[in-house]
Amino acid sequence: MGFWERLWGSAMASDAAFAMPVANPRAAVSGGSMMITTPQGLDEALRYGTESGSGQSVTPDSAMRVAAVFACVRLISGAVGNMPVRVLRRVDDRTRADASDHGLWNMFNRRPNRWQKPAQFKRMMTAHVLLRGNAYALITRGLRGRVIALTPLHPDRMRVDQLDDMSLAYSYTRKDGQVIVFPQEEILHLAGFSFDGVKGVSVVGLARETIGLSMAMESHGATVFRNGANVTGALKMPAGRQLSPEQAEHLRAQMDEYRSGGSREGKVIVLEDGLDWQQMALNAEDAQWLDARKFSRGDIAMFFGVPPHMIGDTDKATSWGSGLDSQGQNFVTYTLEDYLTMWEEALNVDCIDPATDPQVFTRFNRNALVRGDIKTRWDSYVRAMQWGVMSPNEVRELEDENPREGGDIYYPPPNMAATPTEGNANVAP
Repeated sequence: MGFWERLWGSAMASDAAFAMPVANPRAAVSGGSMMITTPQGLDEALRYGTESGSGQSVTPDSAMRVAAVFACVRLISGAVGNMPVRVLRRVDDRTRADASDHGLWNMFNRRPNRWQKPAQFKRMMTAHVLLRGNAYALITRGLRGRVIALTPLHPDRMRVDQLDDMSLAYSYTRKDGQVIVFPQEEILHLAGFSFDGVKGVSVVGLARETIGLSMAMESHGATVFRNGANVTGALKMPAGRQLSPEQAEHLRAQMDEYRSGGSREGKVIVLEDGLDWQQMALNAEDAQWLDARKFSRGDIAMFFGVPPHMIGDTDKATSWGSGLDSQGQNFVTYTLEDYLTMWEEALNVDCIDPATDPQVFTRFNRNALVRGDIKTRWDSYVRAMQWGVMSPNEVRELEDENPREGGDIYYPPPNMAATPTEGNANVAP
């Protein structure tokens, strides 16, 4: 039994009311805070807090000030937020139809709650998963138990417990300190990579040392430039000669004027009394500092699963693919697909009642990822119509165009002896 269990007792350790926000003194500068919900969590916070080995306080809020972290979170959450969510209904084994009469369709196409837009809600929830490992939303149901609103709950104030019957209980601490316990069916829970299957693991927590190192290097660089510790050149006098105090003061004023820029920027300077200008190259320590910054960016991109070139690190070849197109496709396949599947499974399990809507399910429209690439988009349309997979009107629908007369025809594949047919009938060879 740990110290805090001995101090408060095992009953207090399992009490859902044991939840208090504790501001970390080092994290307070960056606006970070921790929600302590267990004696073990308090013990860990007092031992380690949020400080990394580099001395930097790393919290989800302070980590977002690191350019590489911000870029990774923006890319992944933005891609998920901008991708349309389709609510579909299975008509039979082979046919699906839009379920625009379902409450989820209205939330993900109009408004998920009283103050947020759909894309904003999806971006925020995905960012919570990226930075904190979990995202939660309170489910509000209307008639027939259908979901009519999803209200986000901050993950720092949420505690998840697995009960004896293996169901989950969600204890949420309000700003006034009151703890509200929600049953599993009232919470939409998005969980990232998990070790216990109950809560996701924070990427920021796992990458604390890497992010802290990047923050320390940024702080070091800012201090060097603020104090002017690095020089780009030196003025050298011939051996045995030195400037008089008046000459030194005149030269100092002249150099200060040139360093200030303005209209004299880029002009030459006249060196008197044998003065010689000696250019100074970047020293080894500065070169190592720049290399370390690049290495840190690559490590942060690795933690988030983002190709380095997508956050501006294009100096070295990567193992993501031989070209930018291949790297972008691998990002969709190996990184973005994890979050899309996480969303789909959570919505299908937490927000759709199998008793009342057994045939309804959600699906992200992944075709939206190529909306900006007209060549790829139209090449795929042509092949789909050429092989009888899509009709012209289905293509027009994807392009937000109205159907045309005679556009419901499915063309037979090449080298097949058949005539075009309409509707969903199969084309026989």
